[in-house]
Amino acid sequence: MANIVDTAANNGSFNTLVAAIQAAGLVDTLKGPGPFTVFAPTDEAFNKLPAGTVDALLKDIPKLKKILTYHVVSGKVLAADVVKLKTATTVEGSDVKIDASNGVKINDATVAAADVAADNGVIHVIDTVLIPA
Repeated sequence: MANIVDTAANNGSFNTLVAAIQAAGLVDTLKGPGPFTVFAPTDEAFNKLPAGTVDALLKDIPKLKKILTYHVVSGKVLAADVVKLKTATTVEGSDVKIDASNGVKINDATVAAADVAADNGVIHVIDTVLIPA
């Protein structure tokens, strides 16, 4: 099995996320032992952001790191566990809201696919980029 970064890269739907992880210098961390739970926005999710947002973030590494770490929770939190939670504290430091009343939503993002296994954690695919307050 591959680590979280390689799993995302091999999937083909996370090119923007992988590029952002590389730009932010988070590759070694997310290839590390973890375990990590990553709410991974697809390329389509990044495309929903206003024009120029991704390019601007790639030039503002502190802000990019803040946004990316807001998508990561320490530990391996599988879907069966996520649905029992109301919030989860991210590596960035603030919480995301979890609503499992109609599918699963993380803040305003819908989980499109859950429990994508990696050898150092798990990926849950989301349809919207999460932005910390």
